[in-house]
Amino acid sequence: EGLEAVLILAAITASFTGARRPWRRPVLIGGLLGLLATAVTYVLAQTIIDALGDGGLRLQAITGILAIAVLLVVTNWFFHKVYWSEWIGRFNRRRKVLEKVDRFGFISGQMLGFVLLGLTSVYREGFETVLFLQNLQVSAGTGATILGVGFGLAATAIVGVTTFALERKLPYKKMLIATGVLIGLVLAVMTGVTVQNLQGLGWLPTTPIGIELSLTWGRWLGLYPNWEGVGAQVAALLVVYGSYAVARAIQAHRRRRATRRIDAREPVPALAEEAAEVQIGR
Repeated sequence: EGLEAVLILAAITASFTGARRPWRRPVLIGGLLGLLATAVTYVLAQTIIDALGDGGLRLQAITGILAIAVLLVVTNWFFHKVYWSEWIGRFNRRRKVLEKVDRFGFISGQMLGFVLLGLTSVYREGFETVLFLQNLQVSAGTGATILGVGFGLAATAIVGVTTFALERKLPYKKMLIATGVLIGLVLAVMTGVTVQNLQGLGWLPTTPIGIELSLTWGRWLGLYPNWEGVGAQVAALLVVYGSYAVARAIQAHRRRRATRRIDAREPVPALAEEAAEVQIGR
């Protein structure tokens, strides 16, 4: 989510060069406000969960289902194909509109608009992160969650400074693919653990697969010896990586169609040579 936020801000500010370079500042200020709004949202979410009391296994199961839903959206490659074309395109259209705005009351309409643009671009990613973190908070505790968030923010800050302050281009695509694979593993683990919690509550049946697995497998990989848990993990991974395969197939199909259209518009080489010979003869 942090990498996506940096990429969106980079796409918005890419054209802010020369005389328009000062417009970068309100966008980045809005991004920082987006981080602040994310922190406030996290506190509110924790307040709501604390108000529910010690739900134990039931609360872990409910927040686990919520986290799985968020992760399925975050790691869905087909969704991201639409996301990157539509979402970033929408931000760029708003940016072009703001560039034509002069003043709005006593404050600059451009500055206010760019601040809001930066805020919404970061807060969207932060809101998804807050929803995902609730299950980690309930199952792993505050200390582990805050520590992980700290590492994530530090890594995002390094990428942001490299992108905006040092103006260096990083291999964002490879970085997103690497983090996508890691999040896919997190999705599999969380799916297995959530199914185990639902079985403990009696909300799902348990069908043994006939082999014994140590508790270490469940603790680290969320892998338990029953068909429901293993099946749910396989299904979650198929949704994620299957959507990626579908998106790549659609992309390849569109490229082939575009190539055929271009080839159809070009003159046939033999006819072109014949036409050239006739022209030279004349």
